[in-house]
Amino acid sequence: MDANDICIFVNVVKHGDFSSTARFMSMSPSAISKAICRLENDLGRRLFQRSSRSIHLTDEGHEFLVAANRVVEALIDAQSIGSAEPTGTLRIRCLPTFAKYAIAPRIPAFMHDYPKIRLEFNLTNERTDRLDDGADIAIFSGELSNSSLVARRFATSRWIICASPSYLKARGVPQDHSELRQHSCLNFSMSTKWNQWSEDGPSGRNIGTGSRIVANQGDMLLALARAGAGIVRLAEFHVFEDLRSGALVPILEDERNLVEPIYAIYQDRRNLSPRIRVFIDFLAASFKEQYWV
Repeated sequence: MDANDICIFVNVVKHGDFSSTARFMSMSPSAISKAICRLENDLGRRLFQRSSRSIHLTDEGHEFLVAANRVVEALIDAQSIGSAEPTGTLRIRCLPTFAKYAIAPRIPAFMHDYPKIRLEFNLTNERTDRLDDGADIAIFSGELSNSSLVARRFATSRWIICASPSYLKARGVPQDHSELRQHSCLNFSMSTKWNQWSEDGPSGRNIGTGSRIVANQGDMLLALARAGAGIVRLAEFHVFEDLRSGALVPILEDERNLVEPIYAIYQDRRNLSPRIRVFIDFLAASFKEQYWV
């Protein structure tokens, strides 16, 4: 199997057709087509469904793309050996809210320090500590279950129960967790520990809140809480600015006992790509002083 054919395959996926890839790579469309045919013959499987107007990856093509991207990145790494600067694309999977409120504000400094690295974020609410989607790094909060991967803890975050001043003025401030049942609580719709409100931290008794409003996205719950729709329980990095401004008020503060570690997860310490290493080191350094604590 020719590495050049693999690079051509990745570029066809990126550019969407043979003609655009040919122009980008200064090759003829027929040379691109022949490279893809060679690759399919080597693999014994069809990578693209072709029609007169378009091409689409097959299921086998999607599967091969993950491995092909790693081959291309390994070639880029090999070319950069001895270079003073890490290069290439770094693929990061992260929870949307953590990416928005904690990662994004720090990215300009990283891009300034490493101008030859390209970042590709995959934001998903799926809480998994696996790396089976092509990601180089997964940012994960909570307890780990996958011992085959390397995890570096770089931050922590507490869970905060809070509400708007207008809601608390109208409905009163609950003095005990059991009183939450008489309030409008805003919760996550998916079945997860995010919507299990405990009385005394992670080992405490779960409180049934009987939520009248649920959503599958934390920003929606935050907007509802700001509007006075009810009491919400969110990570501290998510509500920090609202707590500081007074838009939200913390209540039942013993819930702060629930602290979650936040990890950067990656494949292996040995032969670690320079771009992965510098990003993990950057996370550790930039979160050394957590602004929400």
